[in-house]
Amino acid sequence: MPRTPVSHRPLAAGLALPLLLTACASGTGGPSAATAGTPAAEPAPPSDVQEVAASTPRLALTHDGGVRVLDATTLETVADLPLDGFNRLNGAGDGRHLLVSTQGGFRVLDAGTWTEPHGDHGHHYTSSPRLTDVLHPAEEPGHVVAHDGRTALFDDGTGEVVVLDSDAVADGPDGARRLTTPSPHHGVAVALADGTLVVSEGTEDERTGIRVLDAAGEEIASSDGCPGVHGEAVAADDAVVIGCEDGALVHADGQIREVQSPDAYGRIGNQAGSEASPVVLGDYKTDPDAELERPTRVALVDTRTAQLRLVDLPASYSFRSLGRGEDGEALVLGTDGALHVIDPETGALERSVPVVAPWEEPLEWQQPRPALHVLDGTAYVTEPATREVHAVDVVTGEVWRSADVGVLPDELAGVTGDE
Repeated sequence: MPRTPVSHRPLAAGLALPLLLTACASGTGGPSAATAGTPAAEPAPPSDVQEVAASTPRLALTHDGGVRVLDATTLETVADLPLDGFNRLNGAGDGRHLLVSTQGGFRVLDAGTWTEPHGDHGHHYTSSPRLTDVLHPAEEPGHVVAHDGRTALFDDGTGEVVVLDSDAVADGPDGARRLTTPSPHHGVAVALADGTLVVSEGTEDERTGIRVLDAAGEEIASSDGCPGVHGEAVAADDAVVIGCEDGALVHADGQIREVQSPDAYGRIGNQAGSEASPVVLGDYKTDPDAELERPTRVALVDTRTAQLRLVDLPASYSFRSLGRGEDGEALVLGTDGALHVIDPETGALERSVPVVAPWEEPLEWQQPRPALHVLDGTAYVTEPATREVHAVDVVTGEVWRSADVGVLPDELAGVTGDE
């Protein structure tokens, strides 16, 4: 889903901008600073640390007035953290922290669950969740992409890309790899383990393609054939899929391939990938003039062949409806209230599991609607109408727990506590 409204007006054919990025120092950061230029101070450790017998996954959900943290097993509230404004949640990539897109940038939320390695085993700990003072500054905090030990932050207001080691996100902004695109835009960047960076190209008015840079910042591939660039997903073997208004781009092994939609306007703007599958799940819209299109088809992009398959569903869905199971299952939460499970290889709809009451997507994208988040083989689904969260076993389809969370849930994210 766009973090700013997406314009569907026609784009100028062949429009492209050179992507000249300026690189700063790379590497892991030292002590954190709440804002750039502020003297660094070591963050205070939590005061109520306790060792537990097993890793403790936790969920976080935004609501009007803050972020509520839940135990992912019991769905009981662990903490409610006050925070004004419309806030968004992003995985930090380290199994413990989340990045909250809020006023001033990306603020680090410590979910209070982690594992420390000790020889051939690990020790598990919990503490009270807290919003830390660590802030990664951004004028307009946009997309966050965490993959394979790297976390990339994109500032829509300046076009700056910040790449950090995922296990150093909570250390603050010092020492990050910093790049700046020629023009600010609603963009995205994906950092791979070998230092390769896939980054969008565009302006405030239109987005046109991507550039691929090596670890030294040198361009190794590019494409200007992706109008309306939006969203990303990483599939098996580090294949990256970027959505376009006429299909998608697939980057793998330093090469970019174009995936063409069967419709002249066939927009893929939100995707969900899995390291267990070479196929990426995406939404699919065909009406550029709709105030709000409620699609009933999804796209499956095969990164091996750069081919696209469309799958019909019995209901529409929203941008918060896409997810992947542990074995790569493609999951879509429909407006019929069911979690639809698709085989990504064949496109077959394997089963539909009733979870929530039927619902309708609101016109404004900031308004709450049922949201899906998958963690450790469980699909967690919010139901704003009843203020509930439901836990669904992806394999069996069992709704094994439901709980009233006491607030109107909006965005949903989670951490495993394993890393």
